[in-house]
Amino acid sequence: MNPDSVLPRRRAPGAGAVTAVLLVLAAIGVMIGEPVLIPSLAASAGVLHSTPTLPVAQPRSVVVAHLLGAGAGYAVLAPAQSSPWSAALAGGLTFAATALARTPHSPACATAVVVVLQAPAPARFVPLLLGATVILVLAGFVASRVRPGAARYPVRWW
Repeated sequence: MNPDSVLPRRRAPGAGAVTAVLLVLAAIGVMIGEPVLIPSLAASAGVLHSTPTLPVAQPRSVVVAHLLGAGAGYAVLAPAQSSPWSAALAGGLTFAATALARTPHSPACATAVVVVLQAPAPARFVPLLLGATVILVLAGFVASRVRPGAARYPVRWW
């Protein structure tokens, strides 16, 4: 059997898990009146459910990288105005910070961009971001246990 013909069937259950966790984040946002679902978290859900055994999908990378992205965004925003240029700088700084911290997770670069372009209040945004990344990780853990034949997630917690 051609392995490429099996791949879509193995990925389909992941689509349901990604949709479910994104709906949970959206619902939480509606309930508290704050945006919890941001584009970078949707990308993280996709990474986590499509490549659960890679370093980029492990809990440490998901959680820490997004926090580094937020930090880079606020660090750039402090001396500079919100602009595409400063957003690009924050994204690049996030990539460097995650590489240095050994927490590779490219969707976190988008978190930095969101921070610079939207300038959310840190006291509200950072705890919501932390909570959302923990929800993504827990959803990955649960999905890997309930789907028959799914790769176990995480490979390592930290």
